[in-house]
Amino acid sequence: MKSYSPFYRRRRIAALSELPKIESVHFQDESREIASEYKGGVGRYPSLEQATQSQIKSESHLMFSTNGSNPAPAQSRHPLPPIQPLLPDRYPEASADHTRETQNHHTHSNSDPVPFSSGQNPPPSSYSNPDQTLTPPNETRDYLNSPEETLFMQVFVEEVGLWMDSMDPMKHFSRLLPFHSLGEPMLLNAFLACGARHLTLVNPAYHDEKALHYYDTATRGLLKQLQNPNRDTVICATTAVILNVYEIMSERAMQRMNHIAGARALIKECGWSARSTGIGAACFWLNVGMELLSCLHFNWKVAWEPDDWGVDMDFSRETESGREEIWTYRMVYIVAKIANFRASIPRHQEPTANEEHIRLQNRYAEWKSLRDLCDSWNEGVPRTMHPMAFLYSYQTTSKSAFPEIWLVKRTTIVARLFFHTAMCLISQINPLMSNEADEMHDLQMHHSHNICGIAAHVKDRGVASVALRSLAIAAECLIDRREQEEVLQIFEKISKETGWRIGFLHKELKEKWGWVDEEALRQQQQMGSSSVLQPFQYQPSSQPSNPPPAPAVRRFAGITNPLMASADFTSQHHPYQSYYVAPNQHPHHNHYNF
Repeated sequence: MKSYSPFYRRRRIAALSELPKIESVHFQDESREIASEYKGGVGRYPSLEQATQSQIKSESHLMFSTNGSNPAPAQSRHPLPPIQPLLPDRYPEASADHTRETQNHHTHSNSDPVPFSSGQNPPPSSYSNPDQTLTPPNETRDYLNSPEETLFMQVFVEEVGLWMDSMDPMKHFSRLLPFHSLGEPMLLNAFLACGARHLTLVNPAYHDEKALHYYDTATRGLLKQLQNPNRDTVICATTAVILNVYEIMSERAMQRMNHIAGARALIKECGWSARSTGIGAACFWLNVGMELLSCLHFNWKVAWEPDDWGVDMDFSRETESGREEIWTYRMVYIVAKIANFRASIPRHQEPTANEEHIRLQNRYAEWKSLRDLCDSWNEGVPRTMHPMAFLYSYQTTSKSAFPEIWLVKRTTIVARLFFHTAMCLISQINPLMSNEADEMHDLQMHHSHNICGIAAHVKDRGVASVALRSLAIAAECLIDRREQEEVLQIFEKISKETGWRIGFLHKELKEKWGWVDEEALRQQQQMGSSSVLQPFQYQPSSQPSNPPPAPAVRRFAGITNPLMASADFTSQHHPYQSYYVAPNQHPHHNHYNF
């Protein structure tokens, strides 16, 4: 079998969008003719008359429009039932946007699934026959034998699994679990859903129907398994984690989060934590990592208290390489602690000056311990987690405004991005010193430029989800117009390569920087204003008479992540209501070779 490189396959995928549009696609089965060349091959097929009748009955379900001019037939299969109650209306801000970080992150099209908890039918699908399905057969297979399944799995492994495994030394999602999924249809459908979803984000030639189909099929399989007390809890938890990734890649934040709390609850049911190994560790760190990126965006506290993770925080000098992931986990823990500290900043003063003074001193002591943790981490990491090269912008030929920082290993890049993000946040939340003070300002700018330098020159798409959130935090600190414009270009580059929808970040940053919207400028010009700014011109803060617009305030900042409010099966409103049955088998009795 001829093998193609990932680069060649991506070019083939991208080239599909340039092909002339066609009205419909017809599939011709030549297997009978091929089988006739082998002894006894034709005997395995029904007579030609029976085959023709069967083909006529099924052709209407195998053809679909590719030009989008004709609406897809109404979907006759029943909608998925509610698996998670809707969040209360007091969290409207969360539905505005969301990071991949995590997450995400995105503001996509309107073609995503309607939430199962809304009680409405899902969007129309190309598959009008409830019995007609692209779902893989429910038996173990030695390999994928469908071109479509092969394509979607390749895309998952090379594009989605890439960043899911960014903190996993064993690369479970991109190297091990795809093989295991050949014997687990529920898991396989979840992988195919993510691969198909990625294609819809990066290539307009692909549409949502197939991604939705695989997602729905995997979800139905999971709900069915959750009713079985003898189920495989490890496969159920892993499938939920992957389906949650699919939802992160979709839009409308709250409206499509059917598995985010469920994945967390199933992880806890399995007893997975920072002490786990194998697939348990892979799922745990991916799950808490996505939550952390989301909480950094919304300024929420992480729901799973970092001190309960069980992270090994022994910072004894590292003497051996190959343990970079352990140091990455430690930095994720530190950033989670900082996120909680930032989200708990008091909104008002204490009744008396003495009480306020005591609170400030306590807050400063906590801040100082977090700052010391960051410094100790940076001093303790192995040499392989420091840059291999550092070039100032004037030393490079890239014409970038930021330094070129060369980090060798993917997990090192992730760890360094988190470290610089932590230091940026530390400089902004000193209880006794404003971030405009020289010391805090210099600290903030130094680490912001390092984040931008890493993001501007990194070639590894597997770090995009972390880079987006770190870059957004760093970009808010920039005051130089050239640097601001380059950051927007970096966002565009990441968006084109990964499919993340980050248009809302552009709007937020331009407001933060004080750029004037072109449409608003035209309206002012039409009104005859003679004192307007040029398009996207920076308005210096030294002109108090016309200050730059303040960024939109995130309501409900400082609360604990509401998406995880009931992410535990001991909760009264736990996920998968009406489906979940406690398992008979203890999760740790499951044994796998991964």
